[in-house]
Amino acid sequence: MKKTNLLNSEISFTIAKMGHTDQLTICDCGLPISESNHRIDLAVTEGVPSFLDVLDTVLTELEVQKIFLAREIEKASPELMKAVIKRFPDTPVEFINHEDLKKQVKSSKAVIRTGECTSFANIILESGVVF
Repeated sequence: MKKTNLLNSEISFTIAKMGHTDQLTICDCGLPISESNHRIDLAVTEGVPSFLDVLDTVLTELEVQKIFLAREIEKASPELMKAVIKRFPDTPVEFINHEDLKKQVKSSKAVIRTGECTSFANIILESGVVF
């Protein structure tokens, strides 16, 4: 059995296949996900699982060198934005407009859909290297 917190086999497999600069998206339950993206749907009901719980668990296995957030999160969900940025004290954060973020999601290796219902609870994680 795995020793890390991440038990979801699809997420773990996706992370294991990622290389430097590959991207992984974690999103709220409302973000449109292209048919061309690999969808890992965790949403059970409103708020379950939460965006931050999924993010924290993914971060136990994924080395992140940069994150992308929708610029709109600053006004719509400032507490969530602060909570996210706190998890990345030494990581560059790029704020892009939400429409551009939705376009960039199409480049992600996978999109993990949570049950989160907070506005703009979406993040693109760019994979770094551990060496």
